[in-house]
Amino acid sequence: MGKDTFEKELLERASHAEDILKRYMPSEEGYAATVIEAMNYSLLAGGKRLRPVMMLEAYRLFAGADCDENVVAPFAAAMEMVHTYSLVHDDLPAMDNDEYRRGRKTTHAVYGAGMATLAGDGLLNLAFETAIMGASSGKELSAYDGDTTNRYIAALNVFAKKAGICGMIGGQCADIMSENSSESDTEKMKDVLHYIDENKTGALIEASLMVGAILGGATKTQVDLMEKAGSNVGIAFQIQDDILDIVSTSEELGKPVGSDEKNNKMTYVSLYGMEQSRNRVKELSIEAENILAGLGFEDSFLKGLFEYLIYRKK
Repeated sequence: MGKDTFEKELLERASHAEDILKRYMPSEEGYAATVIEAMNYSLLAGGKRLRPVMMLEAYRLFAGADCDENVVAPFAAAMEMVHTYSLVHDDLPAMDNDEYRRGRKTTHAVYGAGMATLAGDGLLNLAFETAIMGASSGKELSAYDGDTTNRYIAALNVFAKKAGICGMIGGQCADIMSENSSESDTEKMKDVLHYIDENKTGALIEASLMVGAILGGATKTQVDLMEKAGSNVGIAFQIQDDILDIVSTSEELGKPVGSDEKNNKMTYVSLYGMEQSRNRVKELSIEAENILAGLGFEDSFLKGLFEYLIYRKK
């Protein structure tokens, strides 16, 4: 698939994912109207809806002829809610203190830090309400060979863990603690950085692939392979983000560049250098593509999506 054809299809899939998301967005009414308005402002801030697109595609690949989008749609919406809440909180003055994201004012810049904090909280809670609703009302699925035979419960377990202290939040914690660190042991710093990239960025990508695979009928072994592919993509995605924070422009990224240096953040580029960082991106990409090939998905849209994520320019 050529670059132009792929990007056109990605836009169509992103639009479809956004249509799914809108089904589950709350109405702006009652005494909570302001926080709901801030939540919806955050959800509709643009973006390519990469995680729900990824989840939907993983589901389709494994479900095949049994594909029923209603099974995975609530989880896809929930994933975007969790991703969005993390961005809202990440932009707060107490975190990265960014005033622009995706080319427009961040939530706290429009609604204030307090309301933005509540909007993030609301999105996180709404995500679990949405996923649980989907799990409790979805059609019956085949038995899973993991720790639980119920695929919906297995998917919820992955979703919760990857979004929590053993996943994204844990990575964010390590990221904050590494700022202005006086640690001088280079090997320890590299280990911490790997943990940050694996969890802060990689966890939700892993979860998107794993949840889609579980709901689509994959075996535990296949789900583990999708987790590994997601880990590779997530780490490569973050390394590329670190690279772009140096070489790109605010206009291209839709947010300020140089924020990593401004916040004295430890990054792959600061520890390994630009050339080794670019080489590592390539290595991780090849490994992820080999996993897809082993699963029989070498010609899938998912492979193109991996390449797009890893080698993006913005």
